[in-house]
Amino acid sequence: MSNAFTLSFRPELFLTVEGEKLTLQFATHSLTLDSPKPGLRTALEHLKHSALTIAHLTALVVEADGVEDGLNFEIQLQKLINLGWICHSVLPLATAIPIAENYQLVESVWDEQQQPLTLSRFAFLRQENQQFVLESPLSKAKIILLDWRATALIAKLAQLDSSFTLETLADSLIDPEIARSLIQLLIATGMISLEPESEALAEWQFHNLLFHRQTRSSRLDDVRKSKMPQFEDSERSHFVKPSMSNQVISLEKPHLEALAKTDISLTQAIESRQSIREYDNQPITLHQLGEFLYRCARVKEVYTHEEDLMNIGECTKRPYPCGGGLYELEIYPVINKCQGLDAGLYHYQPLSHSLYVIADWNPEVEAFIFDAWKSTGQQDVPQVLFIITARFGRLFWKYYAIGYGLILKHIGVLFQTFYLVATAMQLAPSAIGGGNSEQFCKVAALNEYEESSVGEFSLGSLKQTNDNLS
Repeated sequence: MSNAFTLSFRPELFLTVEGEKLTLQFATHSLTLDSPKPGLRTALEHLKHSALTIAHLTALVVEADGVEDGLNFEIQLQKLINLGWICHSVLPLATAIPIAENYQLVESVWDEQQQPLTLSRFAFLRQENQQFVLESPLSKAKIILLDWRATALIAKLAQLDSSFTLETLADSLIDPEIARSLIQLLIATGMISLEPESEALAEWQFHNLLFHRQTRSSRLDDVRKSKMPQFEDSERSHFVKPSMSNQVISLEKPHLEALAKTDISLTQAIESRQSIREYDNQPITLHQLGEFLYRCARVKEVYTHEEDLMNIGECTKRPYPCGGGLYELEIYPVINKCQGLDAGLYHYQPLSHSLYVIADWNPEVEAFIFDAWKSTGQQDVPQVLFIITARFGRLFWKYYAIGYGLILKHIGVLFQTFYLVATAMQLAPSAIGGGNSEQFCKVAALNEYEESSVGEFSLGSLKQTNDNLS
């Protein structure tokens, strides 16, 4: 273990002493030592209140408790490092704080004369608690930059500059030995890689890998995970969205019992499902649109939990699943051609099973249809475009770390429901790969950070052929 770094407990860890008993506690985990020896107690207190190298800490244990205890201390310290309880620092410049379990520093031999240093393309700086933080989806640590000179060194490492040496940097900024130690810390935490990227890693874009890591891994520095979340904004993020206009169109409700007898089987729907972007000359009807929305997205039931420990209030059941039963998705039909319904932008109210008029047909509404047409290979112009939004406040209070990833999963299950119901109804469905969230929020008068479009789906009448005539 390198002596280039000083060690300390992470800031959120508590050390408490009660008589002969010493307890370490971090989040929901704790370690209690009933009667630690004097040297071990001293070393642990130094880890909490100061910063020493592994050599200095081990020497304290050896001096008071003996050589064998000193060897055992290094073994037990490595276990605390793996748990993510130990920070490594190069003072006064930076401190590496673990953000994931199974943490370890990967120490590599660096040839200063032969190996050029370049910051990983995945490393990024952000501000947290009035400090610069260096992170990377390739690293299990975040590095707190304690001094502006550390930020300057990071900036130089981001540039391919063959004339850059530690000595030239030291002339005006940092002692070369301290700079070497900081570079060793960057290498050990994966901020600098001495090896070229693998072919597999080279396929990843920065934002994709960051999103993957952030939505798959639980972070140790997430202080909220140890507390039960509370829903404190139920008025603004009601279980159904309030009416958006005074113009209401009630939709017909299909007879589900009759449909259960005449529908094709689930297997048939799955096996024949496909994306269809060509439509019949006779557009989809208002009756079909109402049946489709009823079968896919209506509120089936409103209920409250017997023990509402998170203060959620009213919840709903709908035809598609949703994390926590919170149902953050909203459906906005953009009507181009639909028999019995004027062209324009609408909002679907799933509790009353009705449409609310948002905007009449105009160039801005038409642009959504045009964009969808371009995104689907410029085949037939969509008859109906569903723009799906998410009301982020419904979800982020509980699933704050994985919220957006969960929204995309919900889009996926909703789209599959769309596909299967459309197949059963002999309609033409197609998911669409993208849309203009900023423009939609402008037209629908939405605050983009409260509610924004996250998916698009087209629907129309199925082109009649000899194969599907019945």
